[in-house]
Amino acid sequence: MTASVSSPAVSLPANVARSGLSFGRRLRQVPLPVLVGGSVVLFWIITALTVSFWGLPDPIQIAGKRLQAPSLSHWLGTDALGRDVLSRTLYGAVYSVPIAIGVVAAGVFIGATLGAIAGYVGGVVDGIIMRLVDVTLAFPPILLAMTISATLGPGLVNAAIAMVIVWWPIYARLMRAQVLEVKEREHVEAAIAGGAGHIRVLGIHILPLCWTPILINATMDFGQVVLLAASLSFIGLGASPPTPEWGSMISEGAARFYSWWVAFGPGMAILTLVLGFSFLGDGLRDMLDPRSK
Repeated sequence: MTASVSSPAVSLPANVARSGLSFGRRLRQVPLPVLVGGSVVLFWIITALTVSFWGLPDPIQIAGKRLQAPSLSHWLGTDALGRDVLSRTLYGAVYSVPIAIGVVAAGVFIGATLGAIAGYVGGVVDGIIMRLVDVTLAFPPILLAMTISATLGPGLVNAAIAMVIVWWPIYARLMRAQVLEVKEREHVEAAIAGGAGHIRVLGIHILPLCWTPILINATMDFGQVVLLAASLSFIGLGASPPTPEWGSMISEGAARFYSWWVAFGPGMAILTLVLGFSFLGDGLRDMLDPRSK
């Protein structure tokens, strides 16, 4: 009688066996606004990075008849110079998305740095920085941005500089408040008593606990920066023709209201991108800020 030999059963580690379920469970725990907003924002970021490879008509060159209504050859019609509106709308992401990211990143860096210094050092340094913040925030953001842009001259770079000047005080005040609260905690006092230097205390024991409100606020500010950049271009203080920037395109369409398609494309682009950033910011706040629950 021959004994049957059975191959040993191969069992996967528990963490590997549950990895698929864990990922799916984690995905279901992500708030719906994060998924929706993140998808929209990701679409426009990918568009800004890859639109030049899509084989679209040149956004600056004439592609058809002037003010041609939407058709199969030009899905969003053509503008007053015969340029394809859909192509110009998609190419507009190349300018609007980097400006929003650059302005918010610069505002966070400058504001968070000065706010952290003001909150940690205190005294005269705190007074000087916060008085500068108060003076800047005393003006309506769009009015101050218009004034600075008009002084520097038209152009996307000058408009971005103006928006950074408008935006950094928001993050300076927010970071200062976080540092003032965190530096009173026991672990910071223990680090100081243990002989840790100021840079180590601020960089390791304080700042890592201060970034959640900054991140949430920055995500929600992206949409406002997109709107402000479009507003400056709309009144002639941002992008100069023939740059396919959304605000300037809406300005061109506003002059010919009967040709609604000229402004429809860039208007929908601004709407979707602003809503995407708003959804993303709201969702991140629900995920990262326990006080919002």
